[in-house]
Amino acid sequence: MTAETVTSQTATGGPTDSPTVPPAAAQVTASLSPSRAADFKTCPLLYRFRSIDRLPERPSLEQARGTLVHAVLERLFDLPAEQRTPAAAGDLVAPQWDRLVTEQAELAEIFTTGDLAGPAEFLASARELLDGYFTVEDPRRLEPAERESLVSTVVDEQLLIRGYIDRLDVSPDGALRVVDYKTGGAPREAFEARALFQLKFYALVLWRTRGVVPRVLRLLYLKDAEVCDYTPDAEELVRFERTLLALWRAIEQATLARDFRPKPSRLCDWCNHQAHCPTFGGTPPPFPEPTAPVDPAAPIPPPSRPGARSAPAPAPAPGSVAGAPAVPSQSTVTGREGEAGREGEAASGLGVGSAQEEPGSS
Repeated sequence: MTAETVTSQTATGGPTDSPTVPPAAAQVTASLSPSRAADFKTCPLLYRFRSIDRLPERPSLEQARGTLVHAVLERLFDLPAEQRTPAAAGDLVAPQWDRLVTEQAELAEIFTTGDLAGPAEFLASARELLDGYFTVEDPRRLEPAERESLVSTVVDEQLLIRGYIDRLDVSPDGALRVVDYKTGGAPREAFEARALFQLKFYALVLWRTRGVVPRVLRLLYLKDAEVCDYTPDAEELVRFERTLLALWRAIEQATLARDFRPKPSRLCDWCNHQAHCPTFGGTPPPFPEPTAPVDPAAPIPPPSRPGARSAPAPAPAPGSVAGAPAVPSQSTVTGREGEAGREGEAASGLGVGSAQEEPGSS
């Protein structure tokens, strides 16, 4: 099992000090993010609808609230340390919501027409989640090394894995702590491993690119004001890499066969695509025909926001690796790449059997 390093960037601009290898040198043929990996494990047909068909998804209140809270927490660390107070965070809520709505007008449609109390209650609920954040952390004592940081690496000499980390803390001795904000409720212990899947994904990338296994993977559940810390090791990350590669091979096979089957579960109740799902009497759209291949290692934009989507992705060109490079694009569906607004969906999906995550745990 081998891995090549590609550029790692922060949301504020340039590359980090990590060594880089041109994508062409690694012969990248496909790409995968935590959310798309989770989609396929949760339901192969959901993966197809999001990654291949690019069906639009209507943003929900929960998704929008998650995105808003993430935006506020990112901006909070722009303030001098002594000014990072609950009041200051609360003051950021309305301006950040206005910015998001300006950038994506469809967000305003989450409120019922004539519901004057809706927007005010929505902003108040975001402030309540921020209160939960201050219960578990004191941002005045933190100086994150990176925020909304795009990290990526190539595994098995061909699969590019990448995603956005909410926050990366680096201690004076160089130890890494990966932090992910969750705006849903904390899952029961039986589902905790699923919630850690995304962070293990990031831990693998950081280990492969920086040569350091993160000391702590931290989930901050703002609704319940709970902290979940996990310490991975190198052997575990090697096994996790094998799991990702096995998953990608399954995606390749499904793409070649154009066979993405539904996998009914409790999560179907929150799915936007029931009208196209055979389980609910629907019919999937025609499978997209091949077009010119897309470079899977091309830069991707910052995390998408609820309601954002791009044009439908083409199917793989004849002779290309299944599902890539034309199929995977990691920031084209509802919600952030950091999973900010995925309440009611699987936040993970590998290595924990067939149990489904509790709704509202993202």
